[in-house]
Amino acid sequence: MTALLFLAGVLVILVGVVLSIGLHEVGHLVPAKLFGVRVTQYMIGFGRTVWSRRRGETEYGVKAIPLGGYISMVGMFPPARQRQGRRERLFQAPPPTVGEAVEDAIEPEAGRTATTSLFGTLVQDARDTSAESIPAGEEHRAFYRLAVWKRIVIMLGGPSVNLLLGILFTGILLMGFGTLTPTTTVASISQCVVPATQTRDTCTASDAAAPAAGTALRPGDRITAIDGTPVSTWTDITTIIRRSPGKELDLTVAARTGGTRHIRVTLARNTVAVTDAAGNPVKDAAGRIRTQTVGFLGISPTEALQQQPVTAVLPAVGNNVAAVAGVIVNLPARLVGVAHAAFGSGPRDPNGPISVVGVGRVAGEIAANPQITLTSKIASLIGILGSLNIALFVFNLIPLLPLDGGHVIGALWEGLRRSVARLLGRRDPGPVDTAKLMPLTFAVTILLGGMSLLLIYADLVHPIQIF
Repeated sequence: MTALLFLAGVLVILVGVVLSIGLHEVGHLVPAKLFGVRVTQYMIGFGRTVWSRRRGETEYGVKAIPLGGYISMVGMFPPARQRQGRRERLFQAPPPTVGEAVEDAIEPEAGRTATTSLFGTLVQDARDTSAESIPAGEEHRAFYRLAVWKRIVIMLGGPSVNLLLGILFTGILLMGFGTLTPTTTVASISQCVVPATQTRDTCTASDAAAPAAGTALRPGDRITAIDGTPVSTWTDITTIIRRSPGKELDLTVAARTGGTRHIRVTLARNTVAVTDAAGNPVKDAAGRIRTQTVGFLGISPTEALQQQPVTAVLPAVGNNVAAVAGVIVNLPARLVGVAHAAFGSGPRDPNGPISVVGVGRVAGEIAANPQITLTSKIASLIGILGSLNIALFVFNLIPLLPLDGGHVIGALWEGLRRSVARLLGRRDPGPVDTAKLMPLTFAVTILLGGMSLLLIYADLVHPIQIF
């Protein structure tokens, strides 16, 4: 039974990933067709084609490795131009491309179509493939001929779909299931006051007894008021306690056994670090952590799923986006840590990068864990799908080819150059020759492939532990 539940969790994530990728490509496909670009293929996955059907001019299909997808649009790159002394002419109708000084170094001289370097070959092959993809008489349907804003809409269509899916799944999670939130019900009672400067969680003979330990307060009791002030959240309780060091308080408690009783308790004093809005310790001019004296009762709360309002959805998505962006910014250092864990004895960062294999494994462990309720399992899987789509959204916006963000940057650069040329009364510089970035694209592809293999290997031999 455990194995079947594990497999079910993995399958849920696999289907969710495939659907997310498929809808991502739909986000590119729909605007491309609306703007008249000829789309020859819509494929989910890579490798050998296992199924396909042609509808009109587009072949729709599924490939053997369902861990990606793409659509093929004709004319992704503009043609190169040849030099004829001081005069220039284009292979086709578009005006001159960007950067004459760069082109002098990369493009062939007049009458030459062969290149003499690996990088030059990559560039020329990209141009040739792009030109060959355009049927005769349909040059006007090439991608590079579109207005800049239309190309941006097409390339942002995929990530935008993932963002919408992330918002949808996050909304279902927060509004439908809720989040684990501390309640006013007591979960446990401390036996002593451990100074905040200590890292231990056990009592010693020199520690003072916790105020709550000597009262009739018991786990399962619910605090309803303090000194006559009603409390409905754990924050209400901690706010009053922290600002009342050494004071005697009257707790109104709904006992777990029934009935209401009043418990009088004198709070202890505890020294804790001053923190900022993000929870980080605040330091003084000398670099020492600032401290403050607060009240201490010695209780901890139970946690329960509480449904959140619609206003909580977008801030939660924003926090998720920021977290993913932080992982990407620090990706080189984090990958070093993954390598140490995979090939050595280093620890695996639970908040570090993870492959689809690792995500599937986490989903399987959640589904198979007998200590987690069915409702919590479903909520966890929905949360994983939401986080995956947010990750796809952020990752595809990286401004490097072959990612969507790379195409967007190319289009924006072209729009800027053309706008500047118009303002200065100069001729239209023409489309940006993004084919020149093929060497960089090739390098990025290799890096992404290597990163994926490393993460998959690490998730197999040293997976992230969640339990």
